[in-house]
Amino acid sequence: MGAMGAVVAETLRDILDAAARGVFPPADGRTTVVAQASHRDAGVLSFTAHSVVFTDEDPQWVYDTLDAVPCDALAATMNARFLTAFMERTGRTSETIDALLVGSPLPGEPPLALEEIADTGHPRIEYARGRRDEVRAWTADGGVLVIGRGVAGRAEVSVEVDEGARHRGLGRALVTAARHLVTEPLWAQVAPGNARSTRAFQAAGYRPVGAEALLLSARARSTGCSRSRS
Repeated sequence: MGAMGAVVAETLRDILDAAARGVFPPADGRTTVVAQASHRDAGVLSFTAHSVVFTDEDPQWVYDTLDAVPCDALAATMNARFLTAFMERTGRTSETIDALLVGSPLPGEPPLALEEIADTGHPRIEYARGRRDEVRAWTADGGVLVIGRGVAGRAEVSVEVDEGARHRGLGRALVTAARHLVTEPLWAQVAPGNARSTRAFQAAGYRPVGAEALLLSARARSTGCSRSRS
């Protein structure tokens, strides 16, 4: 095992649940490799001075490949050379490196009028169904809210606000309302360049916990790319 290696008995879900509580892997500069929770999802989580690679590939391949990346060891798991090698080995693709945020559930009814729908034609809902299980969707005047189970079965939220309804605080209202619809931590993946969504989630009480590069299987790729990650 290379110098980057760290062996623990935790599962990917264990690591995510702990991070949602504010308990993170040790900031020791190492990388932990854990098994995928499902065939659909492989990738990398980057916390403060510690990375987690979730894959069913040989852990030794991960460590050897990381050791060969010509960059600071702390940055190796998110380096383009490692991610490219990871995708080539697994036959997967990736869209972006996302900021990863989490919000705690809130009691009571959502402070926003929502109507649950089963519309299979909305692009945001179809996008979510290609990447998550148990997807549910709600509409509000000018926006759509979607919750489903994604990486390791965690609850994930995404929203889309109509062009004509932007700059009115609806995005923040939607992601706040989402916290009232769950009884467990609610996760969000936001492209770092999407400053509007980042501000909305943080204003709604979601906490940044790290970064994530999700490698997509052929099934997820078949649904196409989202216009923006949020």
